[in-house]
Amino acid sequence: LTSSTTKAEKQYHKKKEKELFVTKEEQQFEKMKVMQILSITVVAVVVLPAVTGFSNSASRKAFVGRQQQKQQRQQLASSTLSSSSTSLMDTEGDAIDFASKQSIEALLSSSFGGKKITIDEAKTTNGMPWTHSIDEELGDDALLYMPFWTWQMDFMEKSLTNLRAQPCSSEDVDFTFNENKDKKARIVNACFASDEYRKIRMTYYDAGDKTQVFNSVWYPNPKYNLPILGVDLLSFNRKKYLAIVDFQPLHQKEENHAATFEDKLKPIKEKYDSLKGQMSSKFYDETQFFSKQMLFARFEDENVVDDELLPAFQEYVGAHLNLLKETTPEPSDAQAVMARQQEYDTYSAERDPATAFFAAMFGNDWADSFVYDFLFSMSERKEKEGDAAAAPHMGGPPPGVRQHGNPGAPAATQGAAAAATAPQRA
Repeated sequence: LTSSTTKAEKQYHKKKEKELFVTKEEQQFEKMKVMQILSITVVAVVVLPAVTGFSNSASRKAFVGRQQQKQQRQQLASSTLSSSSTSLMDTEGDAIDFASKQSIEALLSSSFGGKKITIDEAKTTNGMPWTHSIDEELGDDALLYMPFWTWQMDFMEKSLTNLRAQPCSSEDVDFTFNENKDKKARIVNACFASDEYRKIRMTYYDAGDKTQVFNSVWYPNPKYNLPILGVDLLSFNRKKYLAIVDFQPLHQKEENHAATFEDKLKPIKEKYDSLKGQMSSKFYDETQFFSKQMLFARFEDENVVDDELLPAFQEYVGAHLNLLKETTPEPSDAQAVMARQQEYDTYSAERDPATAFFAAMFGNDWADSFVYDFLFSMSERKEKEGDAAAAPHMGGPPPGVRQHGNPGAPAATQGAAAAATAPQRA
C-alpha cells in the first residue's frame, strides 16, 4: 500500500472507532424498547466501556465491519439474555452481569485484533518498574519520576472499577517499548481503561541525567462531560525541572461542563507554593487553554519533586476520580464529548513539539505513528500542501473553535514539552 492509502485507511478506522463507541448508547435504548415490547422482565443492556481496546489497537487487517460487529454483539447479547438469570441493570441502565461483560470484551478483542494482556503483565512489561537507569553509571536515584509511575499503578488498581490493560499498538507497530542503546535512551508505555475512564495512558522516558519524563493523560468515559486530566513532568540534566498537572477543560466556560471543578482544586493548589508558577506567553495562552488552578512549576531545587510535586500530583489525581464519581453520567452527551476528545487529540498531535525529538531518537516513521496512533490515538491527520506550519499554541484547540458546542480541549502535556525543549532550540 502507498503511504497515502495507509493514512486514509487509518482515518477511516478512527472514524469507525468513534462511531462504535458513541453508538453503544443508541443500541442500549433500542434494546430497552425491544425488551419492553416483548414483555421480557429480565433485562440486560449491553454497554461497552472497554471499546478503547479498539481505540488503542484498531487494525486494518482485523476490521470486520460495523454491521457485522453489530450483528455479532446482538447475537451474543441474545444468547446471554436467554441463558443468564443473574443479569442486572443499575440506575444508569448500563450494567450487565460480569460473565456477559467478559464475553463481549472477548468478542471485541478477537474482532479487532487486540492482544489480551493482564494487569500484572502491563505492570511488569520490560522490567517495570525500573530500579536503575539505562545509564548504568548512575545510582539508583536516577529515575526521578518512577515513584509517580508506581503510585499511579497502585492507585488505579485500588480505586478504579473494572480496570483492564489495553494493548499499546497500532496495526503492526507495538509502542510498549523502544530504546536507542547508542544514545542511552529508552521509552516505555502502558495503557489502561476502566468503567470511569475511556483511556489512561502512561509514558516513562529515561535518558539518564540528561532527561527524565513522566507523562500521563486520563480521558473520562464520554458519558461524563468533564475535563481531561493531564500530567507532564520533566527533568533536564538534574538542573532544570518543569511540571504541569491540570484538569484540562473541554469548554472555555467552566459551567458548560457537567460539574464545576476549580473550586475543588483551589484548596489543594494553595498548599504548594512552588507549584503556583505562571506559564510563558511565548508558548501558552493560559486564559484559553488551561484551567485557572493548573499546577505549573519551573524550578531548580530537586527537593520540590518529593516535597511538593508528588503529594500535589496525588491529590489532583484523587480529586479527578472523585469528580467523576460525584457526577451523574449523561449517556446522551457521549457523542459530543467524544468529538471534543477527538479534537483534543487532533490538535495536540499536530502541534506536539516532541515529534522531532522522538524522530531523532527512534526514527521518523516510529515517531509519527507514536504521536498520531498512540499518544493521540483518536487524532486525524490533516494533509496540508504548501502550507507553512503556524507557530503553535501548545495545548488546546485553535482559538476559533473553543466555543460551546465545538470540540476541543487543551493539551498540557504538549505545552510542557515545548517549554522544556525551548532552551535547546534557542
